Amino acid sequence: MRVFSDPASVAVVGASADPAKWGYWLARGALRGSHRRKVHLVSRSGAVVDGVRAVPGLRALAEPPELAVLCTPAAALPALVDEALELGVKGFVGITAGLPPAEEAELAERVRRAGARLIGPNCLGIYDASAALELAWGTFSPGALGIVSQSGQLGLELAGLAGEAGIGVSRFVSVGNQADVTAVEVLDDLAGHAATRVVVVYLESFGDGRALVRTLAALRSAGKPVIVLTVGASDAGRAAARSHTGSLTAGTAVVEAACRAAGAILTRTPAQAVDLAQLLLDAPAPVGRRVAVVGDSGGQGALAADLLSAAGLAVPALGAAALRVAALLPPGAAVRNPIDLAGAGERDLSTYAKLVGVLLDSGEVDSVVLTGYFGSYGADAPSLLGRELAVVDTLGSLVREHGRTVVVHSMCRDSAAVRALREHNVPTYATIDQAVASLGLATDLASRPVAVPVAVAAAPRAVAPGYLGARALFEWYGVPYPRAVAVSGEPPGVAAGPYVLKAGWLAHKTESGGVAVGLRGPGEVAEALAGMRERLGAGEYVLEEMDTRAGVVELIAGGRRDPSFGPVVMAGAGGTLSELYEDVVLALAPVDEEQALAMLRGLRAYPLLRGWRGAPPVDEVAAARAVVAVSRVIAEQEHVAECEINPLRAGPDGVLAVDALVVTR
Repeated sequence: MRVFSDPASVAVVGASADPAKWGYWLARGALRGSHRRKVHLVSRSGAVVDGVRAVPGLRALAEPPELAVLCTPAAALPALVDEALELGVKGFVGITAGLPPAEEAELAERVRRAGARLIGPNCLGIYDASAALELAWGTFSPGALGIVSQSGQLGLELAGLAGEAGIGVSRFVSVGNQADVTAVEVLDDLAGHAATRVVVVYLESFGDGRALVRTLAALRSAGKPVIVLTVGASDAGRAAARSHTGSLTAGTAVVEAACRAAGAILTRTPAQAVDLAQLLLDAPAPVGRRVAVVGDSGGQGALAADLLSAAGLAVPALGAAALRVAALLPPGAAVRNPIDLAGAGERDLSTYAKLVGVLLDSGEVDSVVLTGYFGSYGADAPSLLGRELAVVDTLGSLVREHGRTVVVHSMCRDSAAVRALREHNVPTYATIDQAVASLGLATDLASRPVAVPVAVAAAPRAVAPGYLGARALFEWYGVPYPRAVAVSGEPPGVAAGPYVLKAGWLAHKTESGGVAVGLRGPGEVAEALAGMRERLGAGEYVLEEMDTRAGVVELIAGGRRDPSFGPVVMAGAGGTLSELYEDVVLALAPVDEEQALAMLRGLRAYPLLRGWRGAPPVDEVAAARAVVAVSRVIAEQEHVAECEINPLRAGPDGVLAVDALVVTR
């Protein structure tokens, strides 16, 4: 991979003197690194760029370049690559698009067989600030942000937004079609790239998703947090699913599970990714969820508190620190969190820093959000600039002294004070939304341990068709079920009940009228069986003891095999309304008991498990063990495509599974 980070020589094939063409941007960028490496321009037109004339072909060069950037028509690409390989070129950056997939794959194979590597084709190029390597469209400022993007345009948008936020780029790689070099390989290479401190990656397809997870985890372990962007859920994937689990685990939910396992963070937009990158680059990592809000407007402070709470952060009432805060505010000012300066900031700008100092000293909060007018004083009244910058210096000293996060929302988008704040490791944003979202995501990331699933050996077990076969598999993994019997002819003699009668071959029994509950005695069982046979026809019916325990909460536990990330397990609010609520948490399978408990505690419905409105708490450990069992089924049984228990009835005295579905591949 070194050929793509610091090659000894570069040739731009397809160089152009026309500033509107790719060949011009690539040639001009390459020539900016001519103090570090030999740069050759190749063009049949003999184009002259910055005083350097292009030669008509690679064979006209005195020696072969180590890296060739290809910006030529697609039809000419295969012959050009063959010629370059014959000359000994070791690396290619394929800008060219439009090569048919079969020809592209064949071209990449020829490159690999020759001991060379190819980035692209259909990419926007590469950039490395520390190596003065600029082989891409656009303008980059050097910095500490690594960008790896499957979409070239989106990668350039990320770089542009970063530049506007005062963040420079350490390395930029547009991977394009990944015919040879993959995004995982590029990310692997960033782990040892000293200039890169934070990484943003955009991917639309993931290939070997488990390899990606291991790479992201390695970057996190190397002290380089990773921010992930991807595209949304697939309606086609949802339509193809046969289980509730399949329809509830499509798209970005699986990517989010992969990010949690890798200790990375998923963001929704390029702007949000860059906002978060600013905080990760500028500020100490958050150490907890308690946040104090300081503002010079009651409305702005209250809005900040609402947004922080919605982001999963706490805005606690002040304890002993309240007396010291009150001493800095006007008489009668309400001392609470959020803190309204009530004009104290205008009277003495140093009040901002004094309050932040009191809060950080108190140990009662983990972070401080400063919202409102600060950052605008010197811009609107130049005579105040010196005093405002002095406050900025103090804030920077407090951050360094305490190692705590201070985030500023300033009404001024750009000013000397705003720029100084960022230089002092105080990330500053133009809107409170940006400030809160970035702090919330950074806090989530800091509290997220790396938990890459351990690979398990396959342990195939035959699965008999229908409900009884599926539940037998779950029972073998330790999931408890009520007693049940197959009913193929006349109903068996039964006691008083109650019982549940099920059409055992149906995947979704309730929707098809394949379930009758609360049956008591032989007469009701016989009547229900006759009615089902009349509606649904012949098949294996199952008579099962009905769970009548009080204080039960219905859950769903399921697994499916994702094309990229492999086995995935899900826990959620269950029953017939599971798809309506969509209250689920996913993880890469298998999981252990501690991870399964964390999944359950991440549900919106978790208060029901703890006991809601006087109800007794359920046995969380038993529920977690059932989730672990399902995760092992999907991880160890390679012939299983989807599996599900819905509902899994959790009560104070344990769990009972009362349904089972296994879909084999």
